[in-house]
Formats: sequence, C-alpha cells, structure tokens
Amino acid sequence: MRKFTAAAIAAFALALAGTASAALSPSVYIGPGVDPSCATATYSSGVLHLAKPCSSDTQSFAGADITGFTGQTFNTASFTLSSTTVCNGGSPRFDVQNSDNVVFFLGCNNVTPTVNADGSKTYTFSAETLAAAGQQVPFPTGAIKAVDIGIDISGTADISRISFNGVAQVPAPAPKKFSACKHGGWKTMTNPTFKNQGKCVSYYAHLAKAQRDAEKNRSHVDHTKHQG
Repeated sequence: MRKFTAAAIAAFALALAGTASAALSPSVYIGPGVDPSCATATYSSGVLHLAKPCSSDTQSFAGADITGFTGQTFNTASFTLSSTTVCNGGSPRFDVQNSDNVVFFLGCNNVTPTVNADGSKTYTFSAETLAAAGQQVPFPTGAIKAVDIGIDISGTADISRISFNGVAQVPAPAPKKFSACKHGGWKTMTNPTFKNQGKCVSYYAHLAKAQRDAEKNRSHVDHTKHQG
C-alpha cells in the first residue's frame, strides 16, 4: 500500500476541518508543479467519483474531506465499491488524523469486504474487522482532528454508501443567497425546511461563513504545502 507523507495527508485532511457541520466535501491535493488534471473528485447521485489519471508516484490525491467529527474517537467506518471498481494498492482508503497529528490509514486491502447481491463490495473498518484481517494496520486512537477518504494510486474509483462513526456521509446543501429566503421563498424549501424567514437567513448565513472559513483555511494549507 503506497502512502504519502503524513504531512501531505494531514494538510489535505485539514483543508475543511474547520467547518462546523458534518458533511462530505469532494476535494483534491495537487503537489507543487503537478498538472492540475492529475486528480479529480466529484459527487453525483449518491456516488463519489474519483480519478487519478497520472502515475501513482505523482503527488496528487483525489478524495473528499469528512467534517464534523473533531474531538470524537473513531469507532467504525465503511464504504462500497461498484463491481467494476478494483481495490488497488490500498486505495480507496480513509485517512484519520488524531490530535497528536498521527495519521491512521484504513485501506480497502486491510479488511475482507462483504459482497453484496448486486456484485458491489462493502468495506467495513472496525476493531473487529481489522483484527479478523490480521491487524495489518493499527486501529485509530485518540481524539479525531481530521478525516478524509480518497485514492492516491493511479486509476479511478466510484465510492458509495460512505459512513463514518455510524453517520452516512453526503455533501451539504450548497449555500444560497440570503435573498432566496425572502418574499416567501423560505416556505418553498424542503431540504432543509424552516419555521420562518429569520431561521432561513440564519441557516444560509452559517453555511456561507463556513464556506469562507474553509476557503481561508484551504489557502493557508496550500501555502504551507508549497513552503514544505
């Protein structure tokens, strides 16, 4: 299983760790001087689509940040790969960073998957499944600081049914402008719903601030990567 340096993975995982709400946020890490097309990450119809068209040695990582678990301890995580997607050299994997900046790698080759009726395979990471597979990697310990899921091996992966500590992971609704709440607009919203216009404005103000904070944090992390 190929691993990037702990510093590179930690920087990627921390890119959106400051956001307050739990959500899956597609993102990529591109090393200095690397073609930006060497990693892509998108989400649609319940599937996280990841691609790394460059060689495995290229410093790039396609994945998604998993936010909202700072301070918790790790219990279990899982994801499902489609029947046409191959577990390749430990990718896809979860990267779990604790408050001591230790990064735990939980790769698809570290547990025995469950084969589903449709031919897809579900990989579950827990103390029991890791032990049953020979304890190839240590079980994550300590308070969680950041989490991501992704690939750094050349190829593609379509990942669905992503769960972390028992919580299904999907992207947060895209922030809307406050004006969308006005003139009765809040009454027509279904995901989420609101009791009044004020609650609607407050919700989207929170999301907008989280997005600004994440971008500010990402810019700082990217600068640190280049300096390192």
